[in-house]
Amino acid sequence: MANNDQRRRQLAREKFERQQRRRMEARRRAKRRNAVIASVVGAVVVIGGGGTAFAVIGGKDDGKKTDAAASPAAAPSPSASASAAPEPKMTVDRTAKYTMDLKTNRGTIGIAMDAAKTPHTVNSFKYLADKKFFDDTKCHRLTDDGIFVLQCGDPKGDGTGGPGYTIPDENLTALGKAGADGSVTYRAGTVAMANTGQPHTGGSQFFLVYKDSKLPPSYTPFGTMDSAGLKAVQAVAKAGVAGSTAKSPVHDGAPKDAVTVQKATVDKQ
Repeated sequence: MANNDQRRRQLAREKFERQQRRRMEARRRAKRRNAVIASVVGAVVVIGGGGTAFAVIGGKDDGKKTDAAASPAAAPSPSASASAAPEPKMTVDRTAKYTMDLKTNRGTIGIAMDAAKTPHTVNSFKYLADKKFFDDTKCHRLTDDGIFVLQCGDPKGDGTGGPGYTIPDENLTALGKAGADGSVTYRAGTVAMANTGQPHTGGSQFFLVYKDSKLPPSYTPFGTMDSAGLKAVQAVAKAGVAGSTAKSPVHDGAPKDAVTVQKATVDKQ
């Protein structure tokens, strides 16, 4: 009987441990799915277990850098600091469509943009591309679990950089009404602005969705990749995250196949 009791206790422990692992994995997935994708005034710092912290930054518009502000790291959403510089003067044709071409070491990614729907965003990208802001920058973040995106647009290449100004959110209703979990689906091929999780904190960082991803409707969807560009990003994603192994998988970090934006151009169609 003692052996039977021991066996029952062992089975009970194993069941409990399985339940705990499932709960922990569910929490990690939820955090990854809803993790705010950091940008110009928010630097993403991935913490063990899938958590996310953010440090608020700001800076002068010197074309390449931002300076750290005094705000400490916080999770999950920081208080956004005021933009150090105004956004660029509106020069794009609000009624026109534009194309942004990202020439990368993994192929050219063509992105169709509609200035009628996202005039501030398109204007900012035109302004930055004309200044060669994106040239020779790295796509610093790949996620391949929960959300499926490649994040680019940071001149520092570590998630802390931006142009020194912010732009307003736009087109947030384009993806439909949020579900019960507060998320909408960003379809594969979508290009959207990164931000700190606070309204109107987009800067230069953006993310390329290579597989349908559930996120809060808080990130301006401003473009759509062409088929060649989507395939190029999917190939990068297939290689995985740097440092990831079968025994020790990593789902959020620099892409194993490094991606460099060699040149970015924005032209009116």
